[in-house]
Amino acid sequence: MMKDLVKRLQEKEEKMIEIRRHLHEHPELSFQESETPKYITDFYKDKDCEVKTNVGENGVKVTIDSGNPGKTIAIRADFDALPIQEDTGLSFASKNDGVMHACGHDAHTAYMLILAETLIEMKDQFNGKVIVIHQPAEEMPPGGAKGMIEDGVLDGVDHVLGTHVMTNMEPGKVFYRPENVQTGRSYFKLTIQGEGGHGSSPHTANDAIVAGANFVTTAQTIVSRRLNPFETGVVTIGSFDGKGQFNVIKDKIELEGDVRALTDATRDKIADELQQIVKGLEATFGVKCDFEFSKDYPALYNDPDFTNYVAETIKKADLDDVKGVEECEAQPPSEDFAFFAKTLPSTFIYSGAAPQDGKAYPHHHPKFKIDEKSMLVAAEAVGAVVLDYLNSK
Repeated sequence: MMKDLVKRLQEKEEKMIEIRRHLHEHPELSFQESETPKYITDFYKDKDCEVKTNVGENGVKVTIDSGNPGKTIAIRADFDALPIQEDTGLSFASKNDGVMHACGHDAHTAYMLILAETLIEMKDQFNGKVIVIHQPAEEMPPGGAKGMIEDGVLDGVDHVLGTHVMTNMEPGKVFYRPENVQTGRSYFKLTIQGEGGHGSSPHTANDAIVAGANFVTTAQTIVSRRLNPFETGVVTIGSFDGKGQFNVIKDKIELEGDVRALTDATRDKIADELQQIVKGLEATFGVKCDFEFSKDYPALYNDPDFTNYVAETIKKADLDDVKGVEECEAQPPSEDFAFFAKTLPSTFIYSGAAPQDGKAYPHHHPKFKIDEKSMLVAAEAVGAVVLDYLNSK
């Protein structure tokens, strides 16, 4: 059965690449996807499966029912792009100005479509059901996963499996990590209201910029002095809006920032510490502060039992294009697959996609490129888990 799966996928690799390149040329931003869901839906036309559209707004749910009683596993791929001007020089570069698939979601959709087609063809060889989740809006909070879950995409599902192509990982290999694997993401905004005045007479004013500068430096002590050294946390001030006249004391400024943490408990601790610093600003500088903190995505936690099962299954499958299965370090970026993982025992694995020619640029970079072989590796790995899981006791 595994050999049949691999053979079918290999025969469709060129089709997989064609789909990926088409999607790469026509990227769409989070919550603005319209043509991509139509393309996905059209792909399943006349195939022996059930397709439900507008799940969680722009999502597509596909049910592959073997007709035999058994378990249900969900496999997920996202399909949104980023507000980035592409600078790859690829012949199939984005045709949408200022929008680019700079994170590999085009590859996720392409591999998933071909894998789903193959599982439909092979459904007489397994029991139970496969739920294919084509998810929009991974890149922008609140993310597309929440809406799809609220619309019942996980009803009756036992486990969820997702994967991501990664340009910082060796091509041909699959990587995994039990437990905490990706950080959660939070956003904060701080408005500081002081009192403006003339630059020559600071004693008659109350400088909001000075209070803001204190916040910027003090916030960095949270990670260095408030967190356990074995906890993972990052506080970034990405925007400091205090522009004015060189000789005028600014009365009001706004700061925006980003918090990453490998556990939700660490995120909450950072949030509390930021709030304490804000209270200190008001007491020390006599300013008024308005502080907002939004918990966008939780930390991604891979269920240990299911993750180890997935890793061992891929190893034992002896797949032609998978050259190794290795445990990896936790990854700094955030991922809204975390919402699936908080709902059901799930795991998120990685397909190495560092290009074998040229420099490997990071995700969200204008020159981002992948090794397209990573799609076949992902399809074989995920497909092997699906078949083994549905046919195991």
